[in-house]
Amino acid sequence: MLVPFIDLAYLFFISFISLFVLRKVANKVGLVDRPSGRKKHCGNIPLVGGISICSTLAYFLFNNPKIIPNSEIYALCIIVLTIVGALDDRFDISFKTRFAIQSILSVVMMTAAKIELLTLGDILGTGEITLGLLGYLVTILAVVGAINAFNMVDGLDGLLGGISIVAFSGLGIMLLHDGQSSLAYLCLVLVVIIVPYLFLNMGMFGLKRKIFMGDAGSMLIGFTVIWFLLLSSQNGTTPPLRPVTALWLIAIPLMDMVAIMYRRVRRGCSPFRPDREHLHHIFQRLGFNSKQTVIIICLMSSLLAGFGIYGEIYGLSETFMFYAFIIVFFIYATVLNYIWKITSYIRKKFFKNIDYSNLEAKQ
Repeated sequence: MLVPFIDLAYLFFISFISLFVLRKVANKVGLVDRPSGRKKHCGNIPLVGGISICSTLAYFLFNNPKIIPNSEIYALCIIVLTIVGALDDRFDISFKTRFAIQSILSVVMMTAAKIELLTLGDILGTGEITLGLLGYLVTILAVVGAINAFNMVDGLDGLLGGISIVAFSGLGIMLLHDGQSSLAYLCLVLVVIIVPYLFLNMGMFGLKRKIFMGDAGSMLIGFTVIWFLLLSSQNGTTPPLRPVTALWLIAIPLMDMVAIMYRRVRRGCSPFRPDREHLHHIFQRLGFNSKQTVIIICLMSSLLAGFGIYGEIYGLSETFMFYAFIIVFFIYATVLNYIWKITSYIRKKFFKNIDYSNLEAKQ
């Protein structure tokens, strides 16, 4: 019984030590995030969180190749993504190039690993929706969308790591409930590997060697989430996870990405143009500090994931869960659409004594 715990402790140690080694290398090669107009942090911060997670996870997979089907293909994909992400962190690669590589890897997922979005389930109440040949295109969109949803949510210390832990924990719970112990254990492995990054990223326990995840990490996590979700929801006639449940496990990144991109397009801007109108920016403008914002958003993500888990385990209909998600998204998007009026009212009503000009200058 102690063997899994010893293995997890060893992985935690490897992940933790690799962060200290990699941050020294990053400082030497210029793989750092420098303060700019949109980035208000102090000093150059090494972008090695993703590289550390990838190297530790790859080490585990190479020593446990049978833990999931086609583990070597998955490992190769995340290594490629991490390299591309690190190059983007260092040299700022065009988003078109990143999308092309992400699309290619999604094709590798479908052709080599045989993981593809084949069915959406009975989400409309009219019977199971099978995609047929359209599944190839939908899978590519799902992979690229998931990768960039997690990339776009990475805006505060601890936020990406926290939401990732929620997603992997939720999926692991359902897989364990279904008896899929190997994949559930891999979800736990990922949580254990991510935790040391959170310690340094958030400066917990007095650790002052700050690091960021970087695009390498956000792309790796987004790709891993969609790989595991597709593997769990498309692996036979009775998969442990219905497709609609996946929406609830990644609800916050997904809703934030879609809502923000829609608002940008409606204003006539590029949907990929960065701004300061994400959910975490809104909470900060309401007067919450960074840690409070991360806690609130992670709690929101946990509640939504918890509803998905409840619906999956207790057999709520796919149609109900889908329309419930659409309603939640509609409320979310509507609130964002009128957020400045709402925040103005809340500021006047509940936060009268806060100096917002100083607050926003520090962000």
